[in-house]
Amino acid sequence: METIKYTIKFFSEWHAGSGLTSGSDLDALVIKDKKGLPYIPGRTLKGLIKEAAIEIETLVKNEDNFIKTVFGFSSKKPNDKTEENDPEEFGVTEKGECFFSNAKLSDKLYTASVEKELAPFYYRSISSTAINGQSGVAEKHSLRRMQTTIPCVLEAEISNVNEEYKDQIEACFKWIKRLGQNRNRGLGRCQFEMINGKEDTK
Repeated sequence: METIKYTIKFFSEWHAGSGLTSGSDLDALVIKDKKGLPYIPGRTLKGLIKEAAIEIETLVKNEDNFIKTVFGFSSKKPNDKTEENDPEEFGVTEKGECFFSNAKLSDKLYTASVEKELAPFYYRSISSTAINGQSGVAEKHSLRRMQTTIPCVLEAEISNVNEEYKDQIEACFKWIKRLGQNRNRGLGRCQFEMINGKEDTK
């Protein structure tokens, strides 16, 4: 098994939501770690890469076990040991073999950012409002302010990867062009890039 290390390079501001607000100031805050620095949860990355894998599979009609093995799967059918009318035991869920780490700043940049208290400088805010299509006037109470993270480079890894799936994971990286919320409004333009051929973890 191998560990794939990769970078996420952002070319525009991006928003990985925390689900929190800051009262009357900002309607949507980005997710931050305990030091106030940006990161992307591994579960978010897993979902994004899986989405790319499904789209690619639809196009090339690949029928191997790549998606099920790497990401896991959930079946809506009752398993052999379960009564069909038992809603609590309905279905079978299998975890994927691979582990997706959080994406974060490089160790060197992270340490420097903490020591020099740079966390606040990683964030900006943008405003948007809904415009009435007939009058051309802004809708009442539609003004929203969203926190964004400045363009930067994050590092992450996928561990316990079977060597035969490495090329397919790299293809998923190349497929992804945007990440986070408001991707259709110019946020989250990015590039995923593998930074090592492979690393033996045995």
